[in-house]
Amino acid sequence: MSEETLLEFPCRFPIKAMGKANLELDLLVIEIVRRHAPDISEGAVTTRPSKGGNYIAVTVIVEATSKPQLDAIYQELSDHPHILMAL
Repeated sequence: MSEETLLEFPCRFPIKAMGKANLELDLLVIEIVRRHAPDISEGAVTTRPSKGGNYIAVTVIVEATSKPQLDAIYQELSDHPHILMAL
């Protein structure tokens, strides 16, 4: 697998995950992201409900250090049953 990327590390990188609004999705996403990027700064997490209020999007801005780090975050988010999509 190629490790090529257009990103220059380290860099600030937004990670977005979406799931059902009735869960504490923000806490789940933060917990997963922190395993790979422990230094999440204050104000780096935002949430936004869907128009109908059934879903929520959580965005976490991390200081990414490498492509493998980002790949690991996305893989763990995508593997979790409560997370419907990770961008």
